[in-house]
Amino acid sequence: MVFAKDKNQTILCIHHYSVKDWNGLGPLLASDSLTKQDVPVRAFLHQKEFLLIPGVVFQQGKELAYFHELSDLPKNPYFFSTGVDSNNIQLVSFISQKLHAQLAEKFTELSIYHGASSFLSYLFKERFNLIGQEIWVNLFGKHLYLAGFTDQELVVFNQFEVESKEEVLKYILIGLHTLQHDRNHARITFIGSSESLGISESWAKEYLGHVRLLDPAANQNFAAGFVKKNLPPIFEAYWQYL
Repeated sequence: MVFAKDKNQTILCIHHYSVKDWNGLGPLLASDSLTKQDVPVRAFLHQKEFLLIPGVVFQQGKELAYFHELSDLPKNPYFFSTGVDSNNIQLVSFISQKLHAQLAEKFTELSIYHGASSFLSYLFKERFNLIGQEIWVNLFGKHLYLAGFTDQELVVFNQFEVESKEEVLKYILIGLHTLQHDRNHARITFIGSSESLGISESWAKEYLGHVRLLDPAANQNFAAGFVKKNLPPIFEAYWQYL
């Protein structure tokens, strides 16, 4: 997704592409009319490997130690971190130096964030509207983020690949078990591309007691004439980390 914004952060247009892997990014950036512009760029990358580290203990430069058990860490990773919950948590991840060089060569003013930072920032904004047992599911493409809260405190957060609504249900049930939540009382909130997997409120209520499908509140401004009904079914179309 390429979001074009003016100097007041108003969205002017959104371009949507499908690429098989990171190798397809270079040709896309070279051909898209928006990414040809030499303007400040904020890149949100949904890298599957990430850690949430308490802000009070996080030390920049110690990332190799944090990821020391990861077997497929690139030889020369480029680490980046994003502070959420007023910097009480650092969302830490990495990409290859090759990919970072590709982006940095294209854009002279570049900031990189993990894609989950937008979803997490929204959840912490909503924290005091949560009930005692909460699971939030953000669906995008063939992936989901699952966040579990107990008494308004984040306990579980992870990303999973999913091919069907049954797999989505499986991860929710695992989350409920891990959190020791009651499936009849815990509130399950779906946002994102639930329709693409055939997830409906009536289907989910066959297995879960308290379900809602939600369009998140927006912190995005749109230019006059922007047709919102054409928004892509992703969380960032409504809310982005600022």
